[in-house]
Amino acid sequence: MQKLVLIRHGESVWNQQNRFTGWTDVDLSEEGFLQARRAGQLLKKHNYDFDIAFTSLLKRSIKTLHIVLDELDRLWIPVEKSWRLNERFYGALQGLNKDETVAVYGEAQVQKWRRDPNEDPPPVTKEDERYPGHDIRYKNLTERELPLTENLSQTMDRVLPFWNETIIPAIRRNEKVIICAHGNSLRALIKYIDNLTDEEVTVLELPTAVPLIYELDEGLNCIGHYYLE
Repeated sequence: MQKLVLIRHGESVWNQQNRFTGWTDVDLSEEGFLQARRAGQLLKKHNYDFDIAFTSLLKRSIKTLHIVLDELDRLWIPVEKSWRLNERFYGALQGLNKDETVAVYGEAQVQKWRRDPNEDPPPVTKEDERYPGHDIRYKNLTERELPLTENLSQTMDRVLPFWNETIIPAIRRNEKVIICAHGNSLRALIKYIDNLTDEEVTVLELPTAVPLIYELDEGLNCIGHYYLE
């Protein structure tokens, strides 16, 4: 049996302000830094160790992972960063307060944008400063890979190639793996690993900076999962 650790980044400044974040590169809040530290201490308490780590290109995820690995004295292990683990791109919702958005569009519509795997939020244009084509970190992405908006199914479409081509080979090499990413990129991955229906993933909530442990059999099929306490 092998164990895979998934962890959502600690609370960000925009989480704290109840704003849609997406690919906007906001930092951790003060509480987010503390949550990341506690997550690392919890993993250390339970004697977890890692050979390789994976994270996104966004600082709230990168910093959470850094803090966790620092607590484990494993800052030296390889860390692979990929845009494929970025948060879902929320299009024109990015930066908006969620409560204020509900007041404008209604709770039912906003809930669809947030949770329906096939519902696209309003897109940005390529002239919008939020369009990722303006960000140097995405300079090597094709126009097709640069989103104007993104639903969960499209997020899954970019997460799974990275899972199958990069993370799975590491697990097959018996490397101990930790993935630090975002609420929706992890929801997409969990939907695949657990074979969740659209209805089931709609209600899936991931707390910030709480290690989620997946136990995998020799065929890398899930045989159980739980949050570390």
